[in-house]
Amino acid sequence: MRFLLVEDNAELSASVAARLGLEGHGVDCAGTLAEAEEFLLVACYDLILLDIMLPDGDGRDFLVRHRRAERTTPVIVMTARSAVSDRVDALDTGADDYITKPFDFAELEARCRAVLRRRGGSAQTLRSFADLSFDPLSATVSVAGESRDLRSREVRLLELFLNAPGRILSKEHLCDRLFSFSEPVTDNAIEVYVGRLRKKLAGGRARIETVRGLGYRLTDG
Repeated sequence: MRFLLVEDNAELSASVAARLGLEGHGVDCAGTLAEAEEFLLVACYDLILLDIMLPDGDGRDFLVRHRRAERTTPVIVMTARSAVSDRVDALDTGADDYITKPFDFAELEARCRAVLRRRGGSAQTLRSFADLSFDPLSATVSVAGESRDLRSREVRLLELFLNAPGRILSKEHLCDRLFSFSEPVTDNAIEVYVGRLRKKLAGGRARIETVRGLGYRLTDG
């Protein structure tokens, strides 16, 4: 997944981005609302993590504009304000969830997963395609009943294919979903990760097929 983190505390921002990066997510970090708006003009995000008190304004005003523009990207508000009225205000303004600082990274990750599941319209976590089963919560994959060990970026790549089985996904699209702007990405990075994932899926019916000149798609058999 690709996240936008809007947080002016550089140390906290770096820590959150690093933790989410370990899970294979791409994270773009904005220190101001203006920077966040610039990111949203050039990239699509699966989730926004939004601080309230920022140098150039109130995150709630950003959230109001975000919803009025009919942007449906889910938003988790992060703030030191813990009063019930503050939580209610954030949720009424358009936030999908709320977490109070200081927070445990495990809780933040769990809230991110919960919000993304709700956005998908299901509380179920187990995904399946052909003879492949995938549990995003535990990042476990089995092929024809045999467990396979995937690294974090491979897990996220598989998730992208499982979200659109049979659909052609271009290299540009995959790169946009897997990497943040700050990460150095070589021209053949996607080819490398697709090659690794193919090896992990070997022996099963689920295959990643190359569509020359267009990209890749997940097929059965």
